[in-house]
Amino acid sequence: MRANIVMFSNLEKTFEKIGAELEIVFAKGRRLGNTRTTQPSPARLNIITKNGKEHFEIALEKDLANKVELSVLEVQPKDRHLVLLAKQIDNSGQTVTKDHFLCGHDERHLFVAAVGPVSTVAAAKASLKPPEILDQEVGLNTKKRNRRKTQIFKRQGEWFFIPADIDPDAVLVRKDEPLVRGRGSKPHMAQFAYRTGGETVKVCRQHPNGLTQTEYTNLIERSPRAKQYFWRDMQRNAVVYVKGRIKHADHATIVLDRWHRVMMNAERRSEAVAFLD
Repeated sequence: MRANIVMFSNLEKTFEKIGAELEIVFAKGRRLGNTRTTQPSPARLNIITKNGKEHFEIALEKDLANKVELSVLEVQPKDRHLVLLAKQIDNSGQTVTKDHFLCGHDERHLFVAAVGPVSTVAAAKASLKPPEILDQEVGLNTKKRNRRKTQIFKRQGEWFFIPADIDPDAVLVRKDEPLVRGRGSKPHMAQFAYRTGGETVKVCRQHPNGLTQTEYTNLIERSPRAKQYFWRDMQRNAVVYVKGRIKHADHATIVLDRWHRVMMNAERRSEAVAFLD
């Protein structure tokens, strides 16, 4: 694999411009597969911690490495972000797939996010924002748009919080409510939360995305021991509002003195990203 390592060596120097180390490794078959899929990806991005220090890792499918092209479309050293393009080509040199990623620093840690077909850091960041925020940012300059706190929203990691004029019944307000993106992500804890609408599902550690009542019943019939899991009823795809302290181990705590609607970033779901938060 020496030829491949040389071919990608310039990437390491580019990542150094944003103050980050990059390691490219070669793996075989299912070692690259996402735990939620059976289809392996020819390239996976990850954040690895070694000896207490984070660095980016790009894992390439060993048998397909010669058919993967990696290039940086834009790097912003001062902002410590870059946009990476990963292309898979066939034997005739034609592009089979294109994946774009925003890589950089967010508060205390490195992060990587799958984004749309963009070529600049500014466009990549904008693509992660929910449409409701973009509509209100018309006329703002790039510097103001990139802040984690504006008059329009506050952000903590992948979650955006937009001021809302609501007054929910105190009986319906939950305390210390987790905001969870999906399997493997660390929850952001909201001091107070109010949910409305959506679908009621049963959630536990083994089924973090929730099961409908029918799915839950079928599971118990197949595996009666599953009834002993620590289940809780939650609303999936509900409209969520939070207030008070929002905590997360990897981010500074933010305080919302009024109700805010919770919106997740618009990151594209990609099996090529192994760790996003």
